[in-house]
Amino acid sequence: MEAAKIARLARFELAKAKRSPSKLRCPIICIMGHVDTGKTKILDNIRRTNVQDGEAGGITQQIGATFIPKESLLERTAQLNKGEWDLRVPGLLVIDTPGHESFTNLRSRGSSLCDLAILVVDIMHGLEPQTIESLNMLRSRKTPFVIALNKIDRMYDWTENTNFPTQETLSLQKDHARREFQDRYDKIVIEFAEQGLNVAKYWENPDPRTFINIIPTSAITGEGMPDILQTLVDLCQNRMNERIQYVPAVQCTVLEVKMIEGLGTSVDVILINGKLKEGQTIVVAGLEGAITTQIRALLTPQPMREMRVKGSYIHHKEIEGAQGIKIVATGLEKAVAGTSLLVLDPEDDEMELREEVLSDMKGVLARVDKSGEGVYVQASTLGSLEALLEFLKSDAVKIPVAGIAIGPVNKRDVMGASVMHERKKPEYATILAFDVPVTKEAHAMGEELNVRIFTADIIYHLFDQFTAYMEKVKADKREAASQHVNFPCILQIMPNCVFNKRDPIVVGVDIVKGVARVGTQICIPSQGYIDIGKIASMELNHKEVKKATAGQSVAMKIEPRTPSESSRLYGRHFDHKDQLVSRMTRESIDMLKESFREELTKDDWRLVVALKTQYEKATGETI
Repeated sequence: MEAAKIARLARFELAKAKRSPSKLRCPIICIMGHVDTGKTKILDNIRRTNVQDGEAGGITQQIGATFIPKESLLERTAQLNKGEWDLRVPGLLVIDTPGHESFTNLRSRGSSLCDLAILVVDIMHGLEPQTIESLNMLRSRKTPFVIALNKIDRMYDWTENTNFPTQETLSLQKDHARREFQDRYDKIVIEFAEQGLNVAKYWENPDPRTFINIIPTSAITGEGMPDILQTLVDLCQNRMNERIQYVPAVQCTVLEVKMIEGLGTSVDVILINGKLKEGQTIVVAGLEGAITTQIRALLTPQPMREMRVKGSYIHHKEIEGAQGIKIVATGLEKAVAGTSLLVLDPEDDEMELREEVLSDMKGVLARVDKSGEGVYVQASTLGSLEALLEFLKSDAVKIPVAGIAIGPVNKRDVMGASVMHERKKPEYATILAFDVPVTKEAHAMGEELNVRIFTADIIYHLFDQFTAYMEKVKADKREAASQHVNFPCILQIMPNCVFNKRDPIVVGVDIVKGVARVGTQICIPSQGYIDIGKIASMELNHKEVKKATAGQSVAMKIEPRTPSESSRLYGRHFDHKDQLVSRMTRESIDMLKESFREELTKDDWRLVVALKTQYEKATGETI
């Protein structure tokens, strides 16, 4: 098996050696940025060319991606480059789903499938939380990117110049609009500098290797769109030529799994390199193991004007990358989105390929401690599951995970999450469902087994919901615990402030050390640790307080809880010479640790230890 793997990798290296700078594939581009910065608008604008001719300039809407051919690139950028442009790529392939999803789900063997990214920033708002999250993602995958500084048409008194290059449109604006643009641009440059990035307008860029290009755009008016297309292509051809050279070996990633009426289950894939043919045997990762099946059909949608005709796909005998394709084959119901698809060639070992496709999954599944305590996590694809696990593991979040699944939330998942009730961690009996539907039965079962299901399509929202829920659980726990927990304190009765000697005892006390808090059980070490009751209420300067700290003097009411406590009488069983202390028990110390750790200072904890040790020495019992 090991030999088969070595042979397969050697064949791939051989195919790699055949590539040449003269044959390039389409660069794959994804669009990222914060919500409402105009990602979808930019995508729509990029797609929109030559619409008046009825034929959309050869732009074909592929599965999961839009293909922009060479001709429309030349036409869109003509005003900018006056026709003098050396264009060597066959076109651009822009991933349709804007946002991180596309970026995290599209993993081609561990590295990102996207060759280039457009990071969209709203000039009115600057860098926002998701912008920074996208930035960190791009950096961690080392993906080159350009910044689209969108919504320049929002400057006061802006004059629209539809589809004009940025520099031209800026030169046609009034002075005050240009000034406002420059002010906002300068602010954003500083924000990027705070993130450790040098940025510059692409036509003023001193060194493209260390400065990232900013392209001011307006997705609504199309201003700056020629600049974006040209900058992306130039970047690919000049700086990434080797990466986008076509390799005659299949590299393919599953985007999503879908049912089509009349065709059965299909998978949408992005074919990066190589050729797929009808009838080939393919191997994909499934939820319950690897799936080996035969390609029944390779489909791409009709060119744009015929997209309305339902179910009319173009059938291909063979198809070459980079492309978005729908593959129809049997047994794909359990296929996992976000994993690699491999082709079984005659010289390959099937078992070795099956193991290889599952290696992506195993890496993610291995991160979860099934026996531990934690929440149940579900996501639509392997990539988004990975992104969610990364997010939950990060220092700012730290939510433990005990179970994971891909796909809709079913009854089985609810059962899995309900185990936390048995493990005495009811707050973790929750499912965090990211971008997946929840079946009716699962909802009903969740109600019955007391399992909370949180759903969201943005990772942040899930986190916010769960954090709010955890805060509430903690607060409820604290509330319940405060009835049984004894805070450490040493009290001294003031001899001239004894207001009631028995049941309840009402006295004035100085707090010598620690924290006196309502609900704390009080005992007297010098009289053989007799209990005299719990602190029922306290007054400081005639105002009722829940707690008092060292150095304060309060009037305190101590109420008995048992008949023997109600018989305790000031002057007979104890007097002002006896110190009163809180009773230390194992249960109380554990509750302090679990629910009130933050509320106690180091000195308070030292007092807990001192009171515990003192009690153990006096009575010979261990706490």
